[in-house]
Amino acid sequence: MGKYLVLWEVAQSRVPVDAKERGGAWSLLMAMVKQDREAGMIKDWGTFVGEINGFMVNEGTEVEVGRALVKYSPYVSFKVHPLLSESQTNEVIKSLSG
Repeated sequence: MGKYLVLWEVAQSRVPVDAKERGGAWSLLMAMVKQDREAGMIKDWGTFVGEINGFMVNEGTEVEVGRALVKYSPYVSFKVHPLLSESQTNEVIKSLSG
């Protein structure tokens, strides 16, 4: 099982102009985020102040993470970065010296 830093961005063209509609759309997305948190897929989640993008940390296999993210399409796009733990990084460093 891997850990991934996921940078997300809401598609500007999909954001309703009307504030009430926009609030409803955000509420639906946040309900999906809550579901993924409760299922253990999302370990951390946040937005960047004043922007319509943010980050999350996901845990799972590539397929599990892919399945979790694809359901947000076409409203949200993602950049996914696999993460190494401190011990994994130390293993990589050890390989440098033989």
